[in-house]
Amino acid sequence: MRTSMKSFLGVAAAGSLMFSLAACSPANNASSSPSSSASSSSSAAAAPKPLASIPALTGVSTAVKLDASFAKALETLKLTPGTVGTAQLTDGSLVFPITGGKVDYYDPSKDYRPYVQGLISHAGSGFSLTAGDTKVELTNFTIDPGTSKLYGDVSVNGESAAKQAYIFNLDGSTLKPLQTSGDTAVLEGTRVLISDTAAGLLNKTFKTDAVKADMLVGIAKITVNTK
Repeated sequence: MRTSMKSFLGVAAAGSLMFSLAACSPANNASSSPSSSASSSSSAAAAPKPLASIPALTGVSTAVKLDASFAKALETLKLTPGTVGTAQLTDGSLVFPITGGKVDYYDPSKDYRPYVQGLISHAGSGFSLTAGDTKVELTNFTIDPGTSKLYGDVSVNGESAAKQAYIFNLDGSTLKPLQTSGDTAVLEGTRVLISDTAAGLLNKTFKTDAVKADMLVGIAKITVNTK
């Protein structure tokens, strides 16, 4: 019974995590670093005990099915995409292994916010965009479920341009119901959109104004181990 309850709570936490990733609202649009939302709350009181936790994420991946409009935009801009590190391009999806993180789930009926807190790390992977002799690499992604934002490191021709910059906005208007199988939870349908920060960096680097904020990159499928 105890084991079953633990498994249930793990799945509940994963499901709530994914819901939070999808529910990007104006209140969650602060441009803070990925570590800030994990300690924020609308209540001045000490953090309550979470209803459920995944204290150590052990995988498996975040995959982004690239949208045809994004591929067309890259072609128009004459940008060639590529993978970095452990990332893979499989059947039209960029796949980034989850390498760590944690998630805490608090009672959403209470005032404590955000009710899903934590980080999901993807160290050692990313993707690149190349035009001529200029190559931009976006790597080491960190998802902050409390703000529905994805952060990452940016380098240009091997030189660091930004650390943990706000790269993508995560919007769940096309979110599908949570799916569970054994010890994994999967949620698919979150829209991955280019942030205004990333649009500015890319436009400046590639000397264009064609990269627009909220450009659709693709649809995310996030798979996590629940225990």
